[in-house]
Amino acid sequence: MRTDNSKGRGLIGYTCDRRSFLSAAASAFALTAATPIAWAQAAKPLKIGVLTDISSLYADVTGKGSVVATQMAAEDFSASGKSLKVEILSADHQNKADVAASIARKWIDQEGVDVIVDVPNSAVALAVGNIVREKNKVMLASGPSSSDLTGKACSPNTIHWTYDTYALATGAATAVVQSGGKTWFTLTADYAFGHAMEQDVKNVVARNGGKVIGGVRAPLNTQDFSSFLLQAQSSQAEVIGLINAGGDTINSIKQAVEFGITSGGQRLVATVLYITDVHSLGLEVAQGLQFTEAFYWDLNDDTRAWTKRFAPRNDGRYPSALHAGAYASVLHYLRAVDAAGGSADGAAVVAKMKELPTDDPLFGKGSIRVDGRKIHPMYLFQVKTPAESKYPWDYYNVVKTIPAEQVWRPLNEGGCSLVKL
Repeated sequence: MRTDNSKGRGLIGYTCDRRSFLSAAASAFALTAATPIAWAQAAKPLKIGVLTDISSLYADVTGKGSVVATQMAAEDFSASGKSLKVEILSADHQNKADVAASIARKWIDQEGVDVIVDVPNSAVALAVGNIVREKNKVMLASGPSSSDLTGKACSPNTIHWTYDTYALATGAATAVVQSGGKTWFTLTADYAFGHAMEQDVKNVVARNGGKVIGGVRAPLNTQDFSSFLLQAQSSQAEVIGLINAGGDTINSIKQAVEFGITSGGQRLVATVLYITDVHSLGLEVAQGLQFTEAFYWDLNDDTRAWTKRFAPRNDGRYPSALHAGAYASVLHYLRAVDAAGGSADGAAVVAKMKELPTDDPLFGKGSIRVDGRKIHPMYLFQVKTPAESKYPWDYYNVVKTIPAEQVWRPLNEGGCSLVKL
């Protein structure tokens, strides 16, 4: 199928066709996108694999939207005057590290994939990151949040773009403790992301004079949080920290409200909250929640203009921060490949990404550190009341902008082997 994207967006022609991608462990689908003129230096197209959650609890915040965002990055790179042939594949990792590893190996060994992007679920990202390093390709971790990706598991082949557990904990937990929430009970998703975030929250709470007095861990994709919430309620902690994401966050907040936990004086804090979660919950339920995030569609004219292009291609749903991260990381990657002369050497391209300053309409100007951490400001948001919301997806008030130097883990504290102290 050929789609003319030049109308209203100033883009060149764009070719898109569908085909089936099957791994031994999971069925997946592929989207192929190509600009009409290939690089002179390249004998084959550059292949981008969007490894995502298409069918489970992170599908709304990544999934199809991350594929759309990746396509838009390829289109916008070409619109800047660059001639580049790009093919985009996508697959469902099912939130299983072994499935993701199988897909990644097949993509690289049989499909010739150069870069894997999105990769929500930290356990999945850690597994795929090892394969990408072994094969000297590139992983753009725009979806996972474990700060280990730029700490003990850092790699010369990985860029961690959107956020991480350290930044999320630093922003939200600092604000809550400083406003009087001194005692915490944590309800944690029982996998790599949750474990990393739980430790970061404990450190931030203690650093600000608070204390975590208890906690419980719940399996990923839990439907019934009643027993966990009752433990949190009986702890009498001032704050219940929800260290989960996506569908788990939605379910735990809904059930906490149903149990009357917030009306009983305890404060509910979502350490990870996406705009799609708020949309699913509704403002009546979500109003007043504070959280840290890297992106909001209504921040400025550039984010609004991009969203106006994105939403119609994503079934009318507005972008999450992870969709924004997929777009921005792929755009910077393509610029780095171009600057490196079309190199297929993954570590060399990542080195070029670190060398070049970052600049895109969604995150603005920034940089990438030696440990692979993308640096930009973060924001403390508060969900609006129904009365405050004036138009579709008008959900957040900006409480404050958190400067990059205050929110990201200091370079010398992560334990990354790439950092020479």
